[in-house]
Amino acid sequence: MSSEAEARAALMRACDVGDVIMGRLVARYGARQAVEAIRSRALPPEFVAEEAQQERPPDLTARLHTWYVRLAAANPAADLEAGTKSGARLILPGDPEWPTQLDQLGPSRPLALWAHGDADLRFSCLKSVAVVGARAATPYGSQAAAEFGVGLGESGWTVVSGGAYGVDAAAHKGALASGSPTVAVLACGVDVCYPSSHETLFAAIREQGVVISECPPGVHPTRARFLIRNRLIAALSRGTVVVEAAIRSGALNTAAHALSLNRHLGAVPGPITSSMSAGCHRLLRERKAVCITSPEDMIDLVGLMGDDAAPQVRAPVVPRDRLNEPTKKVLDAVPTRGGAGPASIAVAAGVTLDVALSALGGLAAAGYIERTPRGWRLRKQTTSYRKAPDSAALQPPLSPEPDPADIPPPPDDHFD
Repeated sequence: MSSEAEARAALMRACDVGDVIMGRLVARYGARQAVEAIRSRALPPEFVAEEAQQERPPDLTARLHTWYVRLAAANPAADLEAGTKSGARLILPGDPEWPTQLDQLGPSRPLALWAHGDADLRFSCLKSVAVVGARAATPYGSQAAAEFGVGLGESGWTVVSGGAYGVDAAAHKGALASGSPTVAVLACGVDVCYPSSHETLFAAIREQGVVISECPPGVHPTRARFLIRNRLIAALSRGTVVVEAAIRSGALNTAAHALSLNRHLGAVPGPITSSMSAGCHRLLRERKAVCITSPEDMIDLVGLMGDDAAPQVRAPVVPRDRLNEPTKKVLDAVPTRGGAGPASIAVAAGVTLDVALSALGGLAAAGYIERTPRGWRLRKQTTSYRKAPDSAALQPPLSPEPDPADIPPPPDDHFD
């Protein structure tokens, strides 16, 4: 072979994607020597001996025959020329654009990657999140995926996905809408539009991001290529979030790759009645994934400690929260029905009579309680009150206060 690029392009024709035996051969002897060994139909003896020590020794004779036949029909120079004409480029391991995180795949690392698009692949994947899920996504799943795409993109994170129907497409479109690059990893050649209806989507991704594949030009997808492709989606990103997935789903295959690579894994919960979220719920139940409900949650999971922390979600503040502690105690001691005198309320609240009288006056002025012939009682809220300034010491409740008798006591333990 006249060049490393031609040698790797030839081997991409000779072997199946993700062929770990070819990966080990190239890792030890280099692409050019691997090509020569296949053409001479004689693998190095030490390599044959090492493969025989594998837990499941491969049939190297059959494998070598397949490689030989395919290599004889390959025309790597034509592949490189066709790729150049279509606007694609071949990225080799060690090139400036090669994402070094792919090296963690070991022998299943792609021999090279075809890329078509304006974005730099390595730079785009430095801060990236894989967003995956069902092809037959529900409206809930599509909306969630689009929101993740927009949210991640606006925060400077690249969305990596597979360019398929459903969740993949929604995530890519969300990222494009945010103006950020997105990476589509295909199970076919970068010059093949699959699904065919995504021609416009792939064109937009090429302009703003990049479409990549380890398949040579003109190769069409197969079921096996989809599953093997998923390891690249998981490896390219810092973490994977499964938006929606059934029990049998390719997205769960991507999740398994993420776990095997020690990448972060998140799952978005869905309705318990939806079979399309059953896979996400299994990941959460088995504690393989972290519960993710927003792009901020995912960034908090995969980002740098401190820099990318998600804001703490707090309960909404209601007017009653602004009462001081003695006043809250007095309010809790006021009966809902009937009435009670100040002395009885003071005893129930555990405060002095002077404190109770002062609090009762303020609570009455704010509209929390009312005087009846039998004493003080909680006021039934029949109308809403306009919000007072934040500086007000006492504010009327914005909605009817529940009957204290209907409120269960707080549990001994709780989780935030």
